[in-house]
Amino acid sequence: QVQLVESGGGLVQAEGSRRLSCAASGSRFSIDTMAWYRQGPGKQRELVARVDSDGTTRYLESVKGRFTISRDNAKNAVYLQMNSLKPEDTAVYYCNIDYYSDSYYYTAWGQGTQVTVSS
Repeated sequence: QVQLVESGGGLVQAEGSRRLSCAASGSRFSIDTMAWYRQGPGKQRELVARVDSDGTTRYLESVKGRFTISRDNAKNAVYLQMNSLKPEDTAVYYCNIDYYSDSYYYTAWGQGTQVTVSS
């Protein structure tokens, strides 16, 4: 079983920056896609950014040009660099991975980290 540990959340002023990190641990697994989701107050969870195993990235339209997702395969880690933050970016951010283990395909979620952007 793979476990995800997130870090980097907190309070930041508008136009500020924040970097989220997520590290996966476990045994006998190979990560496919890595992604960040978020869920704002009273909103549904939405995909913020995703990076595939070949490095292809995709972003939520509202964060394009401000957020950058990256992965470090050697560390089984994924990062989300968030710049020019806006109050509407306030949300709990969740790390998500899809991975292979013993020929089966799984998905795992982190516990979530709160990002609050003050105006």
